[in-house]
Amino acid sequence: MGKKKDKRFEIVLNEGTKALTSTMILRDRHTGVHYFYVASGYGGGLTPLLDNSGNPVIDMVDNQ
Repeated sequence: MGKKKDKRFEIVLNEGTKALTSTMILRDRHTGVHYFYVASGYGGGLTPLLDNSGNPVIDMVDNQ
């Protein structure tokens, strides 16, 4: 057996708001960029999470 592959994305926050609706913040472990994901029914959307200046939120804590 080979080495277990590390997952690229981690869930920073996961909130269920209503039945069939949830929001998540994901972090790319390679770049540190945070993404905002919304799922509602059969649809969903993903976008980079922005700070109050319009710049992507980046957290480089776990990057090697």
